[in-house]
Amino acid sequence: MNETEHPLPLTEYDFERRFDERVAIEWMRENWSKSFVFCGLYAALIFGGQHFMKQRQKLELRRPLVIWSLSLAVFSIIGAVRTGWYMVHVLNTSGFKQSVCDQSFYSGPVSKFWAYAFVLSKAPELGDTVFIVLRKQRLIFLHWYHHITVLLYSWYSYKDRVAGGGWFMTMNYLVHALMYSYYAVRAAGVRVPRSCAMVITTTQIAQMVMGLAVSGLVYLWMQDGRCPSYMDNIMWASLMYLSYLLLFSSFFYKTYLKGSSKASKAD
Repeated sequence: MNETEHPLPLTEYDFERRFDERVAIEWMRENWSKSFVFCGLYAALIFGGQHFMKQRQKLELRRPLVIWSLSLAVFSIIGAVRTGWYMVHVLNTSGFKQSVCDQSFYSGPVSKFWAYAFVLSKAPELGDTVFIVLRKQRLIFLHWYHHITVLLYSWYSYKDRVAGGGWFMTMNYLVHALMYSYYAVRAAGVRVPRSCAMVITTTQIAQMVMGLAVSGLVYLWMQDGRCPSYMDNIMWASLMYLSYLLLFSSFFYKTYLKGSSKASKAD
């Protein structure tokens, strides 16, 4: 499949068809560096907020948190379905290599809108941390580091329409669909089995492994000129996914394995 062919077995809606990805890409080329401003404001807000809340009562915010998490869950579910159908189509018609090296993800009649929506969504998703700060919950390094780096890398990469983007975005949509659904249910006061949280963290770890694999394949196939990317992008993607893999694996061990072993010894 070349960049101008989009024979999708999926009916596009009017807002998807009308979306002009060329304007979006041009805007991102001119403004992607503003992501550093968002991240700087974010860091100042959350750490300043923690200091502000230190001598104050925590806020409950249960209802706003349910609405927030549910909104992001619905958005992620729709995004996962729309981009997922596109990726399945490319896999079925053109094979795995094309699904990795494909650039038409950024310009397809359905996927083009959801690719840009994904990139933009990384800015409002920073709001997750506001709830943690105002509710005086423990803010771990993994949380804010992940938010900052995903925003920076997404805005940096979208403007160049690099290979691998289809996999990166679709996987993230899918994982966030599970994660925010879980958060919404928890915020609503429903007791959720511990195993559900373990499954979600496991899918996050699997996402990082696949992200590293895709980055490696882009580097390998870039040599024949059919997998458009840049060495600096591959380097940043690889470092990002490797750091996530280590951090999420450590989180899984400390939260679900180390804690369980201590509990069993106490029994």
